[in-house]
This record gives sequence, C-alpha cells and structure tokens, in this order.
Amino acid sequence: SDLQHVKNYKPQTDGQQLRILLYGSVGAGKSSFINSVTSVIKGQMSKRAGTANVSGSSHTKKYTTYRIQKDGQNTFHPVVLSDTMGMECSTNRRRKVYVKDMKRAMKGHVRDGYTFNPECKILKDDQRYIPAPTANDRAHVLVCVVDARTVSQMSEKAIETLQDIRDEASDLNIPQVAILTKIDMICPEIKKDLRNVYKSKILKRKMEEFSAAVGIPVDCIFPVKNYHDDNTFNNDADTLILSALRNFINFGDEFISGQA
Repeated sequence: SDLQHVKNYKPQTDGQQLRILLYGSVGAGKSSFINSVTSVIKGQMSKRAGTANVSGSSHTKKYTTYRIQKDGQNTFHPVVLSDTMGMECSTNRRRKVYVKDMKRAMKGHVRDGYTFNPECKILKDDQRYIPAPTANDRAHVLVCVVDARTVSQMSEKAIETLQDIRDEASDLNIPQVAILTKIDMICPEIKKDLRNVYKSKILKRKMEEFSAAVGIPVDCIFPVKNYHDDNTFNNDADTLILSALRNFINFGDEFISGQA
C-alpha cells in the first residue's frame, strides 16, 4: 500500500534524508498539508504546523523543517517537509527577494529557523546562512501548493513568480510537482464523495488551467483535501494524501540517486 511504501522508504545512502520543499501563496494549504501528512503517517491527528487564515498574512514566517517520528521509536522517517513563507509578489522587489530566498532554500543555504524578510534576501553573513550545504540541506523535490479556488484568479505577477521559481529549480534539476488543495470547495461532486475526484470535469479543467499557466505537467499535479479541523480520518482523503506523498518520494529519490 502507499502507506507501507511511505513508511518503509529508505534512501540508498545511509543517513540521507529526502527533503520536500513546499512553496505557494498565503493560505494555500502548505502547513495543513504538512499536518495532514504527519497525521496520516502517525495515525493520529497532528497540528504541529501553524496554519494561516486566508486574510492575507502568512502564518509561516520562518523556514521550518518537520520531521516525523517513527512509531514508538526515537528515530525519524528519512522524509522531511520544509515549510516556507507565503509567496510575496505585491511589489517587484518583494517578488525578486522571494525567488532568491527560494533558490537559496533549494540549494540548502537556509538553516532551519531562518525568519524570512520580504524586503531582503538571506545574507551570507546571517547566522542561519549555510555556506557549504550538505546533500541533506538541499531540497530534493519542490512542491507548489495551490488553493484550487484561486487557480482562475491568479495574477500575472503570481504566475510569473511561480514560473521564476520553476526556472530556478530546473537549473538545479530539482523535480517539480504541485498539489491542488480545497478540491471539495470547487466541485459539488467531490464534496459529496471524494472518490469522484478522478471523474470531476471541474477539477480536470482546474488542473489543466494551472498546468498551462505555470508549466507543471498535469500528471505532476496531485489533488488533495487536507485535514483541517477534522478529528477523524477519512480513507479517501488519506488515499489522496498518500498518493501525492508516494509520488513526491519517488521523484525525490530519483533525484538523490542521480546526484550520488
């Protein structure tokens, strides 16, 4: 099963971790996805990552990496998820800073706990700047998180920012994927039954529209419904989350193997 695959995953190199780097607009669901992944793997609801309301200011200000503890052990899964500040594209300057910070995070120059400054990229003399990143500091797969409801309303600036980040990742050969969140809010069929996700014409259109705008292929875009205020698990939601995660791990593992 996808859950077993995720739980049993081990990179070929001992001590190697696989870093999934998340980015996207404020309130898109980055932190909720991290909480959902943690919950599904551990089998209990987790709310470790603080989540934003959609009012427009990013809840996550720091570069934060989440590790998932193995069942009843003092060890951690080799897959880690790194959360970043919500995308800034209100001014040209902020846009450039955001892209530069994301590039440095991809390359492994940003230490956990760095507080993003929308007006200024991370400086080389910052105590949270890593001058010589190891393989574990780098990102191995880049995930763009998008609220399905916002796909049609994305500004030119937002699209350009996402494209710029894609270009940087392509230069580094980092695999790029996307997740579409809040899919139950765009389609009544999905709201009724999550299993309708692959039959939904509305969702298919949104995925195609996002793919055309940003350039991430449709088969690298994964629909999910994050856990938010839920207290119980939903098998169909788990299936989507695990399917996305399993794919991210496969992409990241290929990248790691290619780097070795």
